[in-house]
Amino acid sequence: MNSRIGVSVVASLVLFASCRPQTQVGSPSPTGRATIRNASGATIGVLLLEPTSQGVHITGTLNSLPAGQHGIHFHSVGKCDASDFSTAGSHFNPAGAHHGLENSAGPHAGDLPNITVTPDGQAVVDLTTPRVTLSAVAPNGLFDADGTAIVIHVGQDDQRTDPSGNSGARIACGVVERS
Repeated sequence: MNSRIGVSVVASLVLFASCRPQTQVGSPSPTGRATIRNASGATIGVLLLEPTSQGVHITGTLNSLPAGQHGIHFHSVGKCDASDFSTAGSHFNPAGAHHGLENSAGPHAGDLPNITVTPDGQAVVDLTTPRVTLSAVAPNGLFDADGTAIVIHVGQDDQRTDPSGNSGARIACGVVERS
């Protein structure tokens, strides 16, 4: 008799488990992407954004840029109208900090380390920032109501000077979109 009860209990548990709604363990977090275009509208690369335990990880390869160091920042508006990309607004700065990773009164949430472009015009981007999230509701979320853009500047960011690190004109831009 005990073996029948045991079989019945096991069968009931299997049936019960199969009727429960299934949840995905480790279901994917929101991710983002930005198709980066130059001032003439040509695509020069795609940057992927992924949440990690250290913040948002930004990866990708950009091409056809001038060799050297270039400032790269998240800007406050998800709009990249050529040719000067001024529609992207100022640096993403929901906390009202000063500019620069080396500024004691900073940094902006959108401040990132410089990227290096090789003599052949290519930059491999592999950056992580703890100052932003891929949220639509967090104050530092990149998917807020007016969106966010990633902007590449003509020159190196000095990481100290407010408001933009003396990084110069905007030469490429991409709207951050959910992927």
